[in-house]
Amino acid sequence: MSDTLDSLLAEARARFLAAHIGEAALDARVLIGGLLDLPAVKLMTHGSDPVSAEDAARIRAAITRRAAHEPVHRILGWREFYGLTLAMSKDTLEPRPDSEMIVDGLVPFAQDMVAAKGSCRMLDLGTGTGAICLALLSAVAGASGVGSDIAAGAVETARENAARNGLENRFTGVESDWFAAIEGSFDIIVSNPPYIRTDVVASLAPEVRDHDPDVALDGGADGLDAYRIIAAQARRHLNADGIVGVEIGYDQMQAVSALFEEMGFLAFEQVRDLGGNDRAILFRPQGSADRTSG
Repeated sequence: MSDTLDSLLAEARARFLAAHIGEAALDARVLIGGLLDLPAVKLMTHGSDPVSAEDAARIRAAITRRAAHEPVHRILGWREFYGLTLAMSKDTLEPRPDSEMIVDGLVPFAQDMVAAKGSCRMLDLGTGTGAICLALLSAVAGASGVGSDIAAGAVETARENAARNGLENRFTGVESDWFAAIEGSFDIIVSNPPYIRTDVVASLAPEVRDHDPDVALDGGADGLDAYRIIAAQARRHLNADGIVGVEIGYDQMQAVSALFEEMGFLAFEQVRDLGGNDRAILFRPQGSADRTSG
């Protein structure tokens, strides 16, 4: 008896439930749909369709990987983010939907800057896949961006993602340890830096701990190392009317705000994620014009 979509979905759900994977049914649909390039509606309405032996073998190999707690999108090799299809590599974080919130928060300011002076130059520190920078470029015509990362492999992945999404003419990838190799000034500086305390990293879910790069997770003893660097050095690369946006851990709003205020910044907007937790803070230099979006 040949395998069908329904039988393979049932097999995947059972394996994932046995492995204590929380969203077993959803993961089964996303994994198999992604492997076969099938939309969700076809998985539901064509469940009796036969699956070739070759495809069934690919699917079972992927099921085994997911049952070992490798993330679905790591197995697929790509993830959708802000309407873009982004490839991932071992040097990059997996882009997550909550990071779309900082993009939403920054888009109006980027649009205002383009309207006011015809351009908006952005710097994405620790760009990884390029997700945040490329999402902003896709949303704001007239903007250009530099994506920097300490990992050469991440920079290459970001460049490939720019080309994949038709944004290569407005995106530049730079290998840099934070600001070390960055030249010029920017209207927006943004970062989703490592912010997890060193002593917490080992207790993260295996999907994160074992598959996201440690350098993108470990924020030092108090989780704030990267924020200290960005707060201390951002002013010299920020235009007078520019803004800085950083993602934060859910409990870091006060600590990160205090670090930036010590360095001459004013927090003027807080961004919450899909679960209602603090997700990002937008800063402007103290004493700069109060730029309001819209």
